[in-house]
Amino acid sequence: MNTLSQANLQLVSKCGLYCGNCKKYMSNKCGGCEANEKASWCKVRACCMENGYDSCADCTTTNPRECKKFNNFISSFFELFFRSDRKASIEFIRENGRKSFIHLMIDEKRMAIKK
Repeated sequence: MNTLSQANLQLVSKCGLYCGNCKKYMSNKCGGCEANEKASWCKVRACCMENGYDSCADCTTTNPRECKKFNNFISSFFELFFRSDRKASIEFIRENGRKSFIHLMIDEKRMAIKK
């Protein structure tokens, strides 16, 4: 069960999801973005790791709304299916920090800001 004292900065994915509220993560079927080496297909994760970013919120070269790596078929499907707005999540992290984002996600029991 998530509590504010259990907030872990490593559970914020590169693309702006909070893995701490993910059913796969909570059932030990996924290690989360940072530890999930099987996610080599994820261009966002690869870009962030290559550039030393904790998430896209750290990127200073482009806006997530304009980034082709961030906006791809898989992410569009994910946003539609889960009614999530990862771009808004990244913008929230930029403005308020990862801890505030985690607290918001824990309070709302969500993985991302809702569309």
